[in-house]
Amino acid sequence: MQVILHTGVHCTDEDQILKCLLRNAEAWRHEGVAIPGPSNYRNLLADSISKLKGSVPADDVREVLLDAILSEDPSKIDRLVLSNENFFSVPKLAFQNQVLYRWAEQRLETFSHIFARDELEIYMGLRDPATFLPATFAATPHATFESFMNGVDPMQMRWSSLVHRIRDRLPHVPITLWCNEDTPLIWGQIIREMAGIDITRRIAGAFDVFSKIIDREGMRRFRAFIAENPDINERQKRKVMAAFLDKYAKDEEIEESVDLPGWDAVYVDMLTELYEEDLEKIGRMPGVTLITP
Repeated sequence: MQVILHTGVHCTDEDQILKCLLRNAEAWRHEGVAIPGPSNYRNLLADSISKLKGSVPADDVREVLLDAILSEDPSKIDRLVLSNENFFSVPKLAFQNQVLYRWAEQRLETFSHIFARDELEIYMGLRDPATFLPATFAATPHATFESFMNGVDPMQMRWSSLVHRIRDRLPHVPITLWCNEDTPLIWGQIIREMAGIDITRRIAGAFDVFSKIIDREGMRRFRAFIAENPDINERQKRKVMAAFLDKYAKDEEIEESVDLPGWDAVYVDMLTELYEEDLEKIGRMPGVTLITP
């Protein structure tokens, strides 16, 4: 069985991926793709991983978990898709021990031991630290940004370090990444790849994210264009989407304001530039696929 684990990160899709997957779950169920509801597994898996504390699980743990997670016979499932943005940690502990998601690789390793007989793949959206850090801080009870960062310099935060740690611990596990900033244009590809279906196949909710950043008239015209041109490929479709965004984008939805002491425009631009350089490094990592528009 293939096990697809979507690990967030925080303040990227906010469960929109899972909601879209669930909208299509019934259509894919007959093809051996299982999309269980989050209440079936999030707490259960978190508790199991915490109790194991990195140790090798007993032989029957996988079967016990699958029986609890799935409503169908596990033997009939070819692909199991799970999603939890808190898999690595809750937001308030994002920089525990002064390391971004300190226990990420250990939790993933324990998860891989539970599903040792299966083919594990990790999916994860990334976000510009210039907006990721303020947004994640806002989702915590921390009184100050300094308390949230726990001594970590925002200028030193690198997603590549997290990915490298995971690759070192789980070199055999493929990792698929994308940038949250690109999500509206690549949403359909993300959903299809997680579900393991053909890139050209129609799905419900393929334009869910796109529709939130474009005004009503633009979305009406875009849907009309797609209806009149049903045979355009994914690459052409993204060019059309980009063109519609240039004309009909909701400025309030695509322009993010950052309000932290000392974070002026120059500082924010520097963080974004470092992020873009980091993405180039990530794109060259073996075993890592970076989905781009």
